[in-house]
Amino acid sequence: MLELKNIRKIYVTGDQTLAALDGVSLCFRENEFVSILGPSGCGKTTMLNIIGGLDRYTSGDLIINGRSTESYKDKDWDTYRNHSIGFVFQSYNLIPHQTVLENVELALTLSGVSKAERKAKAIEALKKVGLEDHIHKKPNQMSGGQMQRVAIARALVNNPDILLADEPTGALDTHTSVQIMELLKEVANDRLVIMVTHNPELAEQYSTRIVRLSDGKVIGDTNPITDAEYKKLVKKDEKALIALKKDKKREKAATKKKSMSFLTAISLSFKNLLTKKGRTILTSFAGSIGIIGIALILALSNGINIFITQIQEDTLSTYPLTVQKETQDTSAMMQAMMETEESSKEERDPNLIYVDNSLDKMVQALTSTTKNDLVSFKKHLDDNAEEIGKYVSDIQYTYDISMKVYNSVNVKKDGKEQTDHRELGITEMLSNLKGFESIGEMVDSTGVMSVMSEMINNQTLLDQQYEVVSGSWPKEYNEVVLVVGKNNSLSKMTLYMLGILDQSELEDIMKTLMTDKEYEDEPIEPFDFEYFLNSEFYLVNTADFYEKTNKTYELNGTEYPVWNDARERLDYDEESFITDKGMKIKISGIIRPRDGATAASIGSPLAYSRKLTDKILEI
Repeated sequence: MLELKNIRKIYVTGDQTLAALDGVSLCFRENEFVSILGPSGCGKTTMLNIIGGLDRYTSGDLIINGRSTESYKDKDWDTYRNHSIGFVFQSYNLIPHQTVLENVELALTLSGVSKAERKAKAIEALKKVGLEDHIHKKPNQMSGGQMQRVAIARALVNNPDILLADEPTGALDTHTSVQIMELLKEVANDRLVIMVTHNPELAEQYSTRIVRLSDGKVIGDTNPITDAEYKKLVKKDEKALIALKKDKKREKAATKKKSMSFLTAISLSFKNLLTKKGRTILTSFAGSIGIIGIALILALSNGINIFITQIQEDTLSTYPLTVQKETQDTSAMMQAMMETEESSKEERDPNLIYVDNSLDKMVQALTSTTKNDLVSFKKHLDDNAEEIGKYVSDIQYTYDISMKVYNSVNVKKDGKEQTDHRELGITEMLSNLKGFESIGEMVDSTGVMSVMSEMINNQTLLDQQYEVVSGSWPKEYNEVVLVVGKNNSLSKMTLYMLGILDQSELEDIMKTLMTDKEYEDEPIEPFDFEYFLNSEFYLVNTADFYEKTNKTYELNGTEYPVWNDARERLDYDEESFITDKGMKIKISGIIRPRDGATAASIGSPLAYSRKLTDKILEI
């Protein structure tokens, strides 16, 4: 039994509300032909849509076979529409590019029925409406009455309990309308048929019951269900529900949502595309142009952004921003240049000689410096590390740390072999060469060509710019890497700096070059990686050479301890001092620049990590 209990349907448009159905209560028998009559806008189609599950009621309840639909979910409504309801529309709603058989099969396709079963049931339904000879025709090859018969066959193919017809004869002539009404009357013999119509003559002639609506309310019912009938129908529904609950398998099947298979959906979609080949090709072509255009724009935009980012990274890697403790006052320089230019434009007496003091101003500007508060600046960087870190690869601090590096070499003294510690670096090397001490002092004053320097503290950027050819990057504070050229080369000067080649040979080479004699360079056999890996050096901080004494001196009323340079002691033993005070460091790996690397080179043959700097500051 189908029952509407005080059904209300309210439509809200802005500030206005419209009651399409206003408290409709109706009961329908299991098999009868009900016609719903009424003027346009009275709620006929709305009631039909609510009964068919196409629309939701605002309040009240729709009872289906004794079960309330108040708690129905979407899947419950889907199951109800697929298995309990058949729809017949005024405009037929047939798919024009499919055959009659395929149109009828579509209802079963949506329910997940197999292909063979679909075809058998569709043919059977078409036989009932007298169209078994037209199953391969297209809708545009049929008359209006025949198309409506196809629509009825499609509605009946699922064997629904209820057939809903919305103006099924509205687009048909009188003769054809009679044929459709006869067919619907026959269908109503074993199921409930509810028809909305504006034709009262046909309704009175063929319907077993006429319900009249006006302004969303029932104003007439020619054959209402009596109280005795209602009680019998309720009792029957109760028994059916009890039996259904006992049969769990049947209950699960009745509530299970069915849908077409994935392959069936793909097949239907492909077939629909083929029906309009020209349109499909044009749509695909236009869509492809759009997609390709968008892809090209995105690719170009992304490529330009990557290029700009790469240029910025390369530029800042090659020329990093540097903030020094003291910098030249460029503003003073610009001001001096502007004043000189302005003075040259002044009108002067051509009979007098004036003194030009622009040179004094320029010299003063050149010697003018600006001091930066690096302590406050470092605090600002540390306090905002998270925010600033988004825009920088690394922040590197340079401290006034003077480090001396020594290696052990075997030398002959007094005819005996012994170990000697020799300080590494080009400054020390040149200072020990007779006649070239001034060159060593000049190099020392520039502060360049150090034997060891600190790497940036950004492993990602290091990996982008350098590759490890042997060993590994430093993991501990006392580990360094040897930096070689792109073709795994080390200059002869580097080998002299590291004490690998005898520095005394350099003196002979330089003396030869100072004369007109031609120097014959003897080739050196290449080294294997193991020769350098795990080689050990001694690192001594310059401050370690100074020892605190018991003496003090007074300055501005404050006494300060006196420190002496241990190297000036008569009993100073350099070998013992270096081994006792020095920190052992070793080469953990060998690195070289990658192809296309743009970052500024490390600049020293040995490179260490920030861990070593932190360790020295800690000590």
